[in-house]
Amino acid sequence: MPVKIAVLKETRANERRVALVPAVADKLVKLGCEIHMQSEAGAASRIPDSAYKNVTFAANPQGLVSDADIVVAVQPPPADVVDAMKDGSTLISFVYAHKEPELTKLLRDKKITTFAMELIPRITRAQAMDALSSQAALAGYYAALLGATNLARILPMMTTAVGSIRPAKCLVMGLGVAGLQALATARRLGAMTEGYDVRPETKEQAESLGAKFVDTGVDARGEGGYARELTQEEKDKIAAVVTKHIQQADLIITTAAIPGRPSPKLISKAQVDGMKNGAVIVDLAAEGGGNCEYTQPGQTVQIGQVTIVAPLNVPSLLAEHASELYSKNQFNLIELFVKDGALNFDWSDEVLTKAALTHGGEIKNEAAKKAVETA
Repeated sequence: MPVKIAVLKETRANERRVALVPAVADKLVKLGCEIHMQSEAGAASRIPDSAYKNVTFAANPQGLVSDADIVVAVQPPPADVVDAMKDGSTLISFVYAHKEPELTKLLRDKKITTFAMELIPRITRAQAMDALSSQAALAGYYAALLGATNLARILPMMTTAVGSIRPAKCLVMGLGVAGLQALATARRLGAMTEGYDVRPETKEQAESLGAKFVDTGVDARGEGGYARELTQEEKDKIAAVVTKHIQQADLIITTAAIPGRPSPKLISKAQVDGMKNGAVIVDLAAEGGGNCEYTQPGQTVQIGQVTIVAPLNVPSLLAEHASELYSKNQFNLIELFVKDGALNFDWSDEVLTKAALTHGGEIKNEAAKKAVETA
């Protein structure tokens, strides 16, 4: 019998993505899967049901998942949908167990094998499955556009009959995938760009994109590609250097986010108070509380003459391409354990073991287990 995959329609506020796009559905069928989708699952991404071939549609999500071998989604499904899943089946979605302790317990108790997309290890072999990176690249691109449309000036230099307009200065803080894409996009739009990160190895990447690197002399490299916690002395040293660049910038894009933890504060209220009139901050770390002390997640606020834009779920604003990339990430993961039309988990595979949130009635990820047990 083929492996039955159920694709859910997203129900959370402001979520426009869908976990499966038509081109990837065709690939899954060739892999030996039978695809069932919730009606209008792709509607918010402008993908009608008619675009999917060899797919069976159903309106009721509980009935859809009741006999599915694999359930795929973007956001974690509601508890009543998880409760309707058959015991021992597989779920693939973002979960963020620290935010969903009760749902994680339910997944554990139903012996569901859960691959949380935020847990995909950041190793070379797993890059094609790394949904955090694929979605962050889109967020970085969009951040530069948000900045440009909130500024009361243009980004590039322009020469007119009455004189020249100087290019805007754009500072990107946090040079992960989103930050580098923001730098590249701001540069293409004509801004003078600077990049800052507490990890000095990002200097070469910033400079390769035509940006100047703000070097503070502090090395804060941590594990897993993220920055470690800074000491107060290091924070003071960084602030002394970075403040000058913050207060010279027309546009600042901040991207420093660590899954499962509050976003680090990169910009203080005092630094904002000293910024140029008309400056704009786009805070991509709003999901974790924001990188700026004045940030109000999900809102655009005016602090004096400075505008702070703090959008939530930015990839969803580019739902068509975000869905396409996410769907490919999931397909590449599914390919690891669907063989000859059957499920075959190889638990010696580092990608599967690290991405597994729950399996066999246990919470497999230690950080998630601790967060759930202490919730």
